[in-house]
Amino acid sequence: MENPFFIGSKFGWLLFSPGNALTLLAVFAWFCLVFGWLKLSRSFLSSVVFLMLITCTLPVGEWLLAPLENRFSANPALPISPTGIIVLGGAVDPVMSEAWGQTEIGEAAERVTTLLYMANLYPDSQLIFTGGSGLISEQSFKEADYVRFLFKELTLGERGVLVESESRNTEENVIYSKALLNPQPDQDWILVTSAFHMPRAVGVFCQANWPVIPYPVDHRSNRNNLLRLSLDFSKNLSLLEEAAHEWVGLIAYRITGRTDRFIAGDHNQCNIG
Repeated sequence: MENPFFIGSKFGWLLFSPGNALTLLAVFAWFCLVFGWLKLSRSFLSSVVFLMLITCTLPVGEWLLAPLENRFSANPALPISPTGIIVLGGAVDPVMSEAWGQTEIGEAAERVTTLLYMANLYPDSQLIFTGGSGLISEQSFKEADYVRFLFKELTLGERGVLVESESRNTEENVIYSKALLNPQPDQDWILVTSAFHMPRAVGVFCQANWPVIPYPVDHRSNRNNLLRLSLDFSKNLSLLEEAAHEWVGLIAYRITGRTDRFIAGDHNQCNIG
């Protein structure tokens, strides 16, 4: 049976996506104009213009991402010999990889490159990449399958990288990985994911009674220069989409009990008795 939360989250995002919201406002403005509702049309059009100007000139997405990316320290101290390294999916586009017959890595490439770095740093630790397909359709194309192919190309095939290819979101990343690894309380597991996604991921791991050591990568906000003009509409809109998606995810996960706190951080790690 299909997971209602997974389906609901995908359709719900269609309403909360900033890009979709701008498009809908523009459509409403045109619709009102066609029917002669000029005052309402002007209101919708003014909203579109205002939001586009804000997005075009200010790094609003970075302002929303920065509080999440600052929750955990970059380049934290790591154990000498961890049990394993867990890398969450989100770096590879499985549909494009299938279309072109090679592994297509996107903006979150640091998740994969950090796994390669960890593989050399910890030759005796278990490596696991967890990620299937986050799409409602195209479930036959799994991100982890193409990551496995990439590891073979990079001669890591003999290293024994464990890939979990059935998970479709962060909750399932944790559930399926825990079932595969059966982690014990005295073990050290390093978690690698994008910095803005780390608070939600750590919260889900804590909810599953699986404490991890966060190693955030793929930072999107320029913490040294947030108060600036940023005349790049497409980039600003893309970052705003990322930020809105993550904040909506945090709220939804907390409301539905999928995380043990709203925003996890360095100073409020898992409280496991």
